[in-house]
Amino acid sequence: MSQLILVATPLGNMGDISPRAIEALTQAGLVCCEDTRRTGLLLHNLGIKATLMRVDEHTEHNSIPRVLDALNEGRDVCLVTDAGTPGISDPGSRLVRAAIDSSHIVSAIPGPAALIMALVISGLPTERFIFDGFLERSGQERSRHIEELSQQRRTVILYEAPHRIQRTLDDLALACGPERLVALCRELTKIHEEVWRGTLAEAVEHFATTEPQGEFVIVLQGAPDSPPATAQDIDRLLTIELGLGLSTKDAATTVATSLGISRKVAYERAVYLSKTDTK
Repeated sequence: MSQLILVATPLGNMGDISPRAIEALTQAGLVCCEDTRRTGLLLHNLGIKATLMRVDEHTEHNSIPRVLDALNEGRDVCLVTDAGTPGISDPGSRLVRAAIDSSHIVSAIPGPAALIMALVISGLPTERFIFDGFLERSGQERSRHIEELSQQRRTVILYEAPHRIQRTLDDLALACGPERLVALCRELTKIHEEVWRGTLAEAVEHFATTEPQGEFVIVLQGAPDSPPATAQDIDRLLTIELGLGLSTKDAATTVATSLGISRKVAYERAVYLSKTDTK
């Protein structure tokens, strides 16, 4: 039965292509890719001849019928990205969903992924992490996003373009504090592979005098654990929220979220404080 196969390709070093990936690309009836020139060169270097179709963020939706036609005809379809694993901050999810909804098999051939490589060589904790792709370029959504990440206790992984890395580091330092640790990885697996490690303040200073080149993977240390909230902390914040006119339920929800405590505990204290104030 035909399959849609997501094939991981090298980040830069051709030695990272797997035998399974070569076999799948050789046998594919159709290879979907972001850039036919780049993928064409990859296949040429591997000695593979294949029918290529461009599938990027602008064409993914419109390419679905042709992909489904190929699958219905019994041909395997491979999906690759310019580098790394397809579908991660790259096109792919719509094709996968369409294939699944049409009862076709979807499989993947694992391999290089920039975010995983950057994480494991960063020197930062790897037990728990989140990947948030590219930040918004501007506006309130970007500000809110960065504020949320500043409070994230897991290691955070981001992608960033070279012409935006300085601004992003400035914004992260402002939100997270200058002493938060960060690793900045670029040109992974390539000749000029570089991993810069230090604090956000040091990173801002470094890239103020160093021209950034190549796309970056940012690996950011998680926020430090906060000390547990005391009864005095809870009552103080509840008193403020109730004084602003919030109901006991809304005040409890706000404080519980802020302090990371049980809503039940916050609500019981809010009810007690509201009754005390009315006496």
